[in-house]
Amino acid sequence: MEAGILGQIGIGACLGLAAVGSAAGACVAGLSAIGAWKKCFVQNKPAPFILVAFAGAPLTQTIYGFILMQTLNGSSMEGFKLLGLGIFAGLGLGASAYAQGQCSAAASDAYGETGQGFSNYMLVVGLCETVALFTMVFSMLIAG
Repeated sequence: MEAGILGQIGIGACLGLAAVGSAAGACVAGLSAIGAWKKCFVQNKPAPFILVAFAGAPLTQTIYGFILMQTLNGSSMEGFKLLGLGIFAGLGLGASAYAQGQCSAAASDAYGETGQGFSNYMLVVGLCETVALFTMVFSMLIAG
């Protein structure tokens, strides 16, 4: 069924807003990883490559946005319903990615300085990821 112009905007917004959040989150996390590496270099300590895991964590929300976009594109929802679902799901995914970037930034700083606690930090980063997964799955259920 044709989604109409409003529906198409919602479908695009889902991916676009998720990607904006991923970009902002990856930026925040990446800047912190670079700062942590710089501190290590200044102190003549090895720079932990594992910080890349924190820097890249927010990127998955773009994938979730794409998966949800495909679902919305095949949905029988129309007009304002599809517009609303696409926009608010995209905002949920994007906000999750940005929050994940902030947590990843703190994790990079802490791990870079101490070299300890990676699994604890990754657990918190994963909690932010859970919000995105819930958003994607529940939105897919709503879209039918």
